[in-house]
Amino acid sequence: MSSVATGGYSMSLRAAWACVGLLATACTTPQYDYRPAQEAFSHPPLGERVTVAVGEPMLAQGNIVQLAGIDLPGRVSISGYTLHGGFYPQTGSDEEGRTFHRFGDEPGDGAAAIGALTKNFIVDPAASIRASQDGQLCVVTILNVSACQYPQFSYTSRAIAHERAFQQTLIYSGRSGSDIHMAYREFDGDIARPAFANAARYDLTASREIGYRGALIEVIEADNLQITYRVIRNFNTREASPGMPIRTASADRPG
Repeated sequence: MSSVATGGYSMSLRAAWACVGLLATACTTPQYDYRPAQEAFSHPPLGERVTVAVGEPMLAQGNIVQLAGIDLPGRVSISGYTLHGGFYPQTGSDEEGRTFHRFGDEPGDGAAAIGALTKNFIVDPAASIRASQDGQLCVVTILNVSACQYPQFSYTSRAIAHERAFQQTLIYSGRSGSDIHMAYREFDGDIARPAFANAARYDLTASREIGYRGALIEVIEADNLQITYRVIRNFNTREASPGMPIRTASADRPG
């Protein structure tokens, strides 16, 4: 059910009358107090023999953000609103244990992982999606009015690109003669930071151990198709092991 705009009503009075007049729906206020968990990751494990192809990351390390949310397996229609399915990240929760979730404006909006919500021209704009442990799923409007159904959905969490996420990667770029080439990249969320991108080359006749920004790698084999190696130390390990000095790279121009 939709509220009707009347010239003399303020937004708050409009919302109050809408709540009084609804029988099958209820008033609720979306919550935005959720703080996603940030987790550190590092790949591959130290000391493990690994082979990657040209263009693939040799070392990736940083933080990812685990977002809680709900997964809706298919399209659901609720009183003039259509939830197109997918993952809807959590924004908050209330004292009754109900969770609130954001949505994309169009199917496929932003990242494919974010579910969309669209509406017909009669109903008010949606502000949030509310989920309850009893299986109820509601669309909450900008007037804090909710319309609900009981479709199939599940609580889940996903690691997705986010403004708080940070990642460092060292990518194998191939070999020419005795030199191997690497590309270093830093990412914030899903955006590469050009100021923190660089290319480097190493002469394997000088040493089979190569270092960059604190990381130390032993090169076992390398050609123009792939490289086999072991990670001795990660980017954030500042203390070198005995007999393992860091050798600096010959820097090419920034990538």
